[in-house]
Amino acid sequence: MQRAKLLPLIVACALFMENTDSTVIATSLPMIAKSLGEDPIALKLALTSYLVSLAVFIPISGWMADRFGARSVFRAALCVFMLGSVLCALSSSLAAFVGARFIQGMGGAMMVPVGRLVILRSVSKAEMVSALAYLTVPALVGPVVGPPLGGFITTYFDWRWIFFINIPIGVVGIVLSSLFFEDVREEDVAPLDLRGFVLSAFGFAALMLGLASGGRHMVPASVSYGCMAGGALALVAYWFHARRVPYPVLDLSLFRIPTFRIGVIGGSIFRTGIGAIPFLLPLMLQLGFGLDPLQSGLITFASAAGALLMKTLAKSILAQYGFRRVLVFNALVGSAFLAASGLFTPATPHAVMLSVLLIGGCFRSLQFTGINALSYSNVSNREMSSATSLSSVAQQLSLSMGVTIGAFALEGVNAFHGGRALAAGDFWPAFVIVGLISASSALWMAQLAPDAGAEVSGHSPVSKRKLTAEAIADQKPLD
Repeated sequence: MQRAKLLPLIVACALFMENTDSTVIATSLPMIAKSLGEDPIALKLALTSYLVSLAVFIPISGWMADRFGARSVFRAALCVFMLGSVLCALSSSLAAFVGARFIQGMGGAMMVPVGRLVILRSVSKAEMVSALAYLTVPALVGPVVGPPLGGFITTYFDWRWIFFINIPIGVVGIVLSSLFFEDVREEDVAPLDLRGFVLSAFGFAALMLGLASGGRHMVPASVSYGCMAGGALALVAYWFHARRVPYPVLDLSLFRIPTFRIGVIGGSIFRTGIGAIPFLLPLMLQLGFGLDPLQSGLITFASAAGALLMKTLAKSILAQYGFRRVLVFNALVGSAFLAASGLFTPATPHAVMLSVLLIGGCFRSLQFTGINALSYSNVSNREMSSATSLSSVAQQLSLSMGVTIGAFALEGVNAFHGGRALAAGDFWPAFVIVGLISASSALWMAQLAPDAGAEVSGHSPVSKRKLTAEAIADQKPLD
């Protein structure tokens, strides 16, 4: 099998495990909250703690791969993720569950970015879109089977069993990476920016903890505000620090590359809205509409099914229309389908729900593929490690922010309605808010040049116009 196909399929084992785990937890969230004796909205910490852990440890994933070898780090990360999964299954309190999810995030922070780094360093730019598509197609099977599987296990057995699904998948990933991965590493590795790592780690963790713990469920308001202020100050300190050191743990100078800057910032804004879906949708279907976890999972999987269908068409669409036209149009349409989920009612036919989620998943999948390919289109091989770390941190923080914003919107509407138990009418404003946030990413995508990332997408309108003009000139009769 060609390396452009084989390597992504191996890394997809890790992505499959991670994505299955995330979607299973989202589907089972109400039942987990009931089992732990917590308010369902309080379980936002279970989602954000994992994402924050990713953001904390991803910055050193590239350095560790360069220093210790990508294969060794990838296998160790799989082991850590499986350990966190076992601890999740054994948790008996919200604090223990959140801590176990944080350990899972430590493993996830290494295995997916390091695996993606192996791919990006092993294939040519012309093969990049295809390689990324092969990476995500098998991985998208996880979100497709995750909601129904998690719903089935939670409805008829116990939610704790869902975490043991990761063990055999992780073992397969370890075996395949041992057989086929080259131990990619750099000969001349820069020293670790330990001070920068501490500042960024504390900044991200404190800021997101302060945001996620806000509201009526967690800690006193003074603690939340203190975490947010401390985290923000640490991140500002990191910004000054990164400008003075030669090898910062997060290389902010990469934002000088227009395609990387627009892809990361615009993509993060789009992901912020999308990140609220795994939190809001299962709660709406189960607590608002009265469906059981299995029925909920058999509806929510449609988004992932749509994403799976679109992955096979992404390269040809980008080649035909280019990054700018696709990403601007797609941001608006994908966000519209996101907001449309808020129009669902208990009387909405399930076929209509499935159709909206399926089509919306298609547009979101195309957007993510385009954003990822665009971000790396003009990054040199030497800068690829830093670029993957910075891009991955931005992705996880935006997803965590989406959960937080969705939860705040839901809490606010519920409080306006008297603070009663969550009902169907509490959800639609939250979907509208996150949909508008995602739609605003089109303003960033519109800044792209018409031929931005043409080497990766295969679309070059400038060249096509030049060839057309030359052809017309050749056909012009001589006077």
